[in-house]
Amino acid sequence: MCGITGALWSDPAAAIDVATLGRMTDAIRHRGPDDSHSHIELDCRDGEGRSASVAMGFRRLSIIDLGGARQPMTNEDGSIWLVFNGEVYNFRELRQRLEGAGHRFASDGDGETILHLYEDLGTDCFSQLNGMFAVAIWDRRRNRLVLARDRIGKKPLYFAVQKDRLLFASELKCFAEVPGFRPEIDPAAIDQYLTYQYIPHPGTIWKDVQKLPPGHFATFRDGDLKVARYWDFDPAREVAISHDEAVSQVRELLEDSVRVRLQSDVPLGAFLSGGIDSSLIVALAQRQSSRPIRTFSIGFPDKEFDETGYAAEVAKFVGTDHTRFEVTPDGVAIIDKLAWHYDEPFGDSSAVPTWYLSELTRGEVTVALSGDGGDELFAGYERYRALWLSRLIQKTLPLHRVPGISLVQRLPDSSRQRSLIRRGKRFLEAFGQPPARRYLSWLQIFPESLRAGLYNEDFVSRLPDDDPFDFLDRAWQRSGDRDVVSKASLADLETYLPCDLMTKVDIASMAHGLEVRAPMLDYRLVELAASLPVKYKFRGRRGKLILRDAFEDLLPPSVWTRRKMGFGVPIAGWFRGQLKPMVHDLLLAPDAAINQFFQPTAVARLVSEHETMRHNHCYRLWNLLMLEKWLRTWDRPRPS
Repeated sequence: MCGITGALWSDPAAAIDVATLGRMTDAIRHRGPDDSHSHIELDCRDGEGRSASVAMGFRRLSIIDLGGARQPMTNEDGSIWLVFNGEVYNFRELRQRLEGAGHRFASDGDGETILHLYEDLGTDCFSQLNGMFAVAIWDRRRNRLVLARDRIGKKPLYFAVQKDRLLFASELKCFAEVPGFRPEIDPAAIDQYLTYQYIPHPGTIWKDVQKLPPGHFATFRDGDLKVARYWDFDPAREVAISHDEAVSQVRELLEDSVRVRLQSDVPLGAFLSGGIDSSLIVALAQRQSSRPIRTFSIGFPDKEFDETGYAAEVAKFVGTDHTRFEVTPDGVAIIDKLAWHYDEPFGDSSAVPTWYLSELTRGEVTVALSGDGGDELFAGYERYRALWLSRLIQKTLPLHRVPGISLVQRLPDSSRQRSLIRRGKRFLEAFGQPPARRYLSWLQIFPESLRAGLYNEDFVSRLPDDDPFDFLDRAWQRSGDRDVVSKASLADLETYLPCDLMTKVDIASMAHGLEVRAPMLDYRLVELAASLPVKYKFRGRRGKLILRDAFEDLLPPSVWTRRKMGFGVPIAGWFRGQLKPMVHDLLLAPDAAINQFFQPTAVARLVSEHETMRHNHCYRLWNLLMLEKWLRTWDRPRPS
């Protein structure tokens, strides 16, 4: 697990020199604290006489082949160079095949496998890899740079094309070290951010800077950029399979997915929340280990947000070596850290506990398994139940005949995380909309009506006609005529999972030099789960049925029946307590950076309504505060 950065250019005036490459690489030293190397080639000419120069920087977090596998690495004749962030879990099988074909390896690491595979297959090589990765390959024979990102989007990869130069990096902060790099904020990105709490791929907060989408590769040659997909699954495809066969395949694939992710030459452990997904990964890992594996959970003083009792029960049942961390979150101190590390405005407040858990876990191990992906693959979110229930009610009872609806809509908001009033109001507000719009209404932070009242006239004039809803709707429509639960979960798999969850975990973990692996997101299991009929995953308001059918004996009965808690911190109270001074000093200041987009009176109204408990705007205020902090951290002149 590492950090990569670099550039390809043809104009000497756009050259990346040694000092600049060094700054770009050092900007992500947290991703790879163990080692650093670089490679620069100037004025390389192809058979047609066209010239290109390349710079590649690498920060290493040593996981496999600790003494070798240094990057940038090259093939036998030095014609191909590679920098690579991530892990390839099937590299031993691929290596055996490549050695049989005559390739000579200089290391025992997984990255060199990609290098030799590219020699044989070109860009078709990426479909052979099972892992999480962001790759940059300099192909001197073709004078081209190739970028690729793993199928699910676990590892980030950004790029910017500037005339005849392409910049690439694991994190946007690398670009800030390039002299003359002064991008503009994209107004559409602000609109998307307030909708989703993240900025959807392929866009970023900056104009002319992009994220490479999951499952895609890009080639850049002679100023020409081409982006293509190398992997996809068909969300509209539902297989005809018996229940017993489905259970057998899920069991076999998840067991193997955990097995291949236990490869490590450094200490390895697992996150354990006590929920179904992390508990199941821990149980499967323990079955394949000869000694108790290390597991970690994090507790908070507010019991509404503390799952550690459930985690302890699972650890005892499974037999792990368990550690419980106790943290009193400091919202004031952590916001600056999040704003710097996330590079873009990122408003998912569960980044706070993820940050603390990663920081403390890194003190014990270098690699941790997680349960990410189980909710999307096996219909675990409560919002899927709400979608199913609303569909059922629509068929049987007109909205105006729902008993007590007008009373519930008039009740004041509650700040409690799981308040029935709060959940009921959100459910009813979206009830009459088409399914995809209804689903967005439960996901979005600022609905369209609130955004319209927030924006100032100048910002509105700069917004494009694009609707942020289109990002979700495109994924939703790909599922064809499947049921609404399948459509929602598969849309999440293409949107929320890579753009929010994977971003959250990657940045929070790599900020502390911790590698996190997600066995649920093995692409083989993703393809299978996406094709299964909903009846095997969800029925009667309960999700993850097939996981219980396949693995019920591995976990305590309480794990399968207890209510899902989520992973959060009490930000509603923070905005009436420890964060209140910061909100007034930043969001309500006359020189607030967000005033370039928003009407100060509209922001003040949100703050007042929250503080007086007329409405619970905690997630909206968190998103505004993170945006303000980001603007003060990153929207500033670059070095020249």
